[in-house]
Amino acid sequence: MKRILIVFLLFISVFSYAQQTDYVDFLKCEALIHFKPDSSKVYAEGKYILKILKDVDSVFLDAKDFKFNMMLPYYWENNAFRYSHDGSKIWMIGDFKKDNSYDFWFEYQATPKKALYFVKRNNESQIWTQGQGKYTSNWLPSIDDVNDKIEFDLYVTSDENFEVIANGKLTDKQYYDSTITWYYNMQKPMSSYLVALVIGKYNKKTETSKSGIPLEYYYYPEDSLKVEPTYRYSKQIFDFLEEEIGFAYPWQNYKQVPVHDFLYAGMENTSCTIFSDAFVVDSIGFNDKNYVNVNAHELAHQWFGDLVTATSGEHHWMQEGFATYYALLAERDIFGDNHYYFKLYESSVDLGRQDLAGEGTSLLDPKSSSLTFYQRGAWVLHALRSLVGDDVFKKAVKSYLEKHQFTTVETSDFIQEVERFYGKSLEQFVNVWIKQEDFPVDAAFGLLQNESTFINEYLMVDCQAKTSKCEEYLKYYVSDEAKVKVISQMPELVTNDTFKHGFKVRQAISQYVRQIPKEIKENYETLLDDKSYITIENALYNLWTSFPEDRAKYLSKTRNVVGFNDKNVRLLWIALNLNTPFYQADNKQGLFEELVSYTYERYNADLRMNAFNYLKLMNACNDACKSNLEEAKSHHNWRMVKFAKDMLEKLEDKQ
Repeated sequence: MKRILIVFLLFISVFSYAQQTDYVDFLKCEALIHFKPDSSKVYAEGKYILKILKDVDSVFLDAKDFKFNMMLPYYWENNAFRYSHDGSKIWMIGDFKKDNSYDFWFEYQATPKKALYFVKRNNESQIWTQGQGKYTSNWLPSIDDVNDKIEFDLYVTSDENFEVIANGKLTDKQYYDSTITWYYNMQKPMSSYLVALVIGKYNKKTETSKSGIPLEYYYYPEDSLKVEPTYRYSKQIFDFLEEEIGFAYPWQNYKQVPVHDFLYAGMENTSCTIFSDAFVVDSIGFNDKNYVNVNAHELAHQWFGDLVTATSGEHHWMQEGFATYYALLAERDIFGDNHYYFKLYESSVDLGRQDLAGEGTSLLDPKSSSLTFYQRGAWVLHALRSLVGDDVFKKAVKSYLEKHQFTTVETSDFIQEVERFYGKSLEQFVNVWIKQEDFPVDAAFGLLQNESTFINEYLMVDCQAKTSKCEEYLKYYVSDEAKVKVISQMPELVTNDTFKHGFKVRQAISQYVRQIPKEIKENYETLLDDKSYITIENALYNLWTSFPEDRAKYLSKTRNVVGFNDKNVRLLWIALNLNTPFYQADNKQGLFEELVSYTYERYNADLRMNAFNYLKLMNACNDACKSNLEEAKSHHNWRMVKFAKDMLEKLEDKQ
């Protein structure tokens, strides 16, 4: 009998996975979740409500390696309903009748291997989720198939000293001896991969959009001075996108939460974007590496990806391409037309290079690169809008969202809406821009040249041939972007007058003029005062190597500069100090120990990798360094894991 049941479950597992949305609609999940301190376990109770669309004898939820204690309603027991867990799914087996609704609930325990992460930041616990591509079903019974949308309401119990942030609206907080239970209500359905949860030490700033949507900006308590530069333009971006898209923001509120060692730049969980705290910057860092594009990209996903979701990987560009395009439009609203067209130009060059490398694919290939999904997808929308006009394009987008809200879509769903308002077939456009493997780079360049005099000028300026005009370009009125191109091609043309140009030109000087002629030394030293951590880092190293007699002066001037989240300037400063024998302003052993300390788990992955690299360059990876490399091999971030394995292998080869 047991063997028959196993065979039966295997059969319905194969048959029902692709078919379940035809038979059942999971409507709602209410989950009460709590965590034990310093534990990687999830303890929860879940209640699920479903409606049967066709008679069926079993339904399932995805649930990876859970321990269940099922509590079936009385009518399930009376009708011989039962459940079984096969390690990856929990099956409810019985006589399910069309048009009937059912509910069930259970207790469970899980130790997630992915999708929910327990991390330490400065020795403080932090918990956060990442469901896309990792599957929420590792910590919450749910549906891995994006085509089934469910209302998720999370009730989370945590230590009283921590904030809990999740999808939807916070409706209540219940206080106990040393814990608080936070009640979040979502109201609208979403795909399971968009469920979000963050627990950690945070403060919050709130604004309100023009349309009345609360905008919540979370930050670490020690980062109060970084709130403005990190979230700069957030409200402007929100108001712009809501007006540009022409469809009201579809959720109750919008939250943004930075987390430690996040897997990606950001993730557009419904109403609650989680993003890497590497984008938490001060006013200087904003000039180099700000959150504006990621901010706009993840917000655009609230419509394109969250409200309407691609049915499969074949149509993934419908999410990433749309989000990339509308983020570019938001940046255009902030930084101007030239910025917008230059970003399109850069992406067209990258796409052309991808084709030359033989790696180009159709936009409908589910195995396409991120470059294709994101940048080619954005180019499709720019080219389409140029073809059909603003009025048709915006009407089509609005109609598309209205018609398909809270459902899943394919590429044809959007194209049909555009054709309806345009009044003509778009078959040829689709074949060239979407279906063919090669990106239409000539057509893209043609559009740029027709629409932007700035791009025409930039293309005209080219010093690869080393013509006499190149020196003139640095003197007269071509754009800073064009001057940067000249400096990258002929750094020897930089003169004292070149330093009088703007931020981008001065940063290019620090990047490309590495061996500094004495005649420009004095002006080059002024780069150490620029409002750019990239410029300061480059200039410090180049000055230190070019003028050994002045090393003490350069170290003294930059001794208090830290840099980004990865302490880029501080680490360089320590390494240079340790390699300046007669500079005795600091305790060398203390500085070395500081450098080694940054390899420990409590610091972010980028900082750790930077510290490891400097120790390797100095042939100074000691026992603590090697021990921390071994620990890093089990890190949740694949980049950290690969880095640690590669470095350990190279260290072993040297022995």
